[in-house]
Amino acid sequence: MRAKALFPVAAVAAIAVLASPIIAAPAKPSKDIQAAVAAPNRSDANKLRDKYRHPAETLAFFGLKPNQTIVEIWPGGGWYTEILAPFTKDKGRLIVAAPEGRATEGITKFLASNPEVYGKVEKVNFPSLLGGTGVAPGTADAVVTFRNVHNWRMGSYKPDNADYSVEAFKELYAMLKPGGVLGIEDHRLPEGASDERERQSGYLKVSTVRRLAEQAGFKFAGSSEINANPKDTKDYPKGVWTLPPRLAEGDTDRAKYLAIGESDRMTLKFVKPAR
Repeated sequence: MRAKALFPVAAVAAIAVLASPIIAAPAKPSKDIQAAVAAPNRSDANKLRDKYRHPAETLAFFGLKPNQTIVEIWPGGGWYTEILAPFTKDKGRLIVAAPEGRATEGITKFLASNPEVYGKVEKVNFPSLLGGTGVAPGTADAVVTFRNVHNWRMGSYKPDNADYSVEAFKELYAMLKPGGVLGIEDHRLPEGASDERERQSGYLKVSTVRRLAEQAGFKFAGSSEINANPKDTKDYPKGVWTLPPRLAEGDTDRAKYLAIGESDRMTLKFVKPAR
């Protein structure tokens, strides 16, 4: 008689995925990265959030270089664009990719605010299933995205709110050159949490992101605890948006959430295998 499995298949798979996390030691930021983080175009408000987002260490972990073609996926209001634009301005190429339509309004306005710094930045659409013209296949040295994979899982900007993360990762893979790097930072959910929490809370399991990337063809290259926050309990009624910077509860327990700070985040690096 065959013994019953002690764990659900999905749980076993998740454990197997995380068995060898390849946690990397913090990388020392290059002089080019340090200069971009210290660039005068950065707003004081954005600099205040460096203590949560560790941009110099994060970009160093991804191995970015100023002569590369770098694609920033879903740049939002331009927090990282403030850094990546001066970083690539003289030697490289920066492409920002956002959904077609109203989702691009913020970054379009941001780029127009300082033509001297952002004038060379190119803007395209992502993902192509939402319309528009995307990144040409095989042209990027590196693709980075910060706190966005959960949006694809939740179907953001899609009328039916259907999960399009599988299609999104396939497109990320296609736009990279062989040997190119995919860097991901996102809100981290405990592996034992339900799928419902993953679809509603804004947090994601590391195993989910790894599965999506590896199914698309990427090879996992390592993780970092640069953006970890052990104070984050990840159990808020309004999900990750309860914490700063959103503070979805308004003045309710505001001091408590400010003391926790921004969310606990995974920082993962993947590589598109060379031919």
